[in-house]
Amino acid sequence: MDEVALQGWIGREEVAEDEASLVLLRRLAALLDQDPAGLRRGAPMPEGWHVALFGPLARQSGLGQDGHAALGEFLPPVPLPRRMFAGRRTWFNAPIAIGAEVRRVSRIAAITPKAGRSGRMIFVTLRHGIESDGRECVVEEQDLVYREAAVPGAAGLEASLPELPAEAVRERFTPDTTLMFRYSAVTNNGHRIHYDADYARGTEGYPALVVNGGITTTKLSELAKRHLPGPLRQVTTRAGRPLFVGREATLACHLEAPGRARLWALDDAGRLAFECVAEGAA
Repeated sequence: MDEVALQGWIGREEVAEDEASLVLLRRLAALLDQDPAGLRRGAPMPEGWHVALFGPLARQSGLGQDGHAALGEFLPPVPLPRRMFAGRRTWFNAPIAIGAEVRRVSRIAAITPKAGRSGRMIFVTLRHGIESDGRECVVEEQDLVYREAAVPGAAGLEASLPELPAEAVRERFTPDTTLMFRYSAVTNNGHRIHYDADYARGTEGYPALVVNGGITTTKLSELAKRHLPGPLRQVTTRAGRPLFVGREATLACHLEAPGRARLWALDDAGRLAFECVAEGAA
């Protein structure tokens, strides 16, 4: 399908139903090294933990080579093989009670072709509205980027070595295969670049397993919570380059204004991987 025909997919919607399961959220708490027993049915679900809900339900026979649901159902049949998380903007309008029934209305908001030094790219923007108890509690705009097939020996992304504020709080972590497995299990994410090293290297051209962008976003949001007053109101994340399993990453947080934090994720060489802005109660 050509790029002009893809525009006809804008506005397409999909509705999914789920439950803010206590058991599932306790599994996410354990993954984040938090006390699972601290979560109780009826209590507000922590902001950002909606990532555990609405795991893909494509039948096994309906998966593509990369482990995602085959294109052409809800997502458009983009004629580029490599899919990556590019960023998201999330607004927390009202709490969701743990154990509550939830409903998500997803809509294709934009399809944007671009050309860069790494070749053709097509960005697909999705708008998700998560409803509970008659209210739209969470709104999220998510950007996916589709890229051309990997070319052996091609130059990587240009390095960006940001100078962080001296007072920024820094945390280090080294993602491992167990973390990848547990996160993929919690989110029912079948994308093979996160757990199939042969596929990640041989087919998609990465040097190692790729850290799921959702893990990095969630860890940055949790870091922001520890330094901002009150609940999160909005989180904006932009992905630059991937993080890889087995390589130490650095998370950093700087309070640049009351109720507003800027955050970064750096790879093992100090290059910028993620940028994030989190806003809470002032």
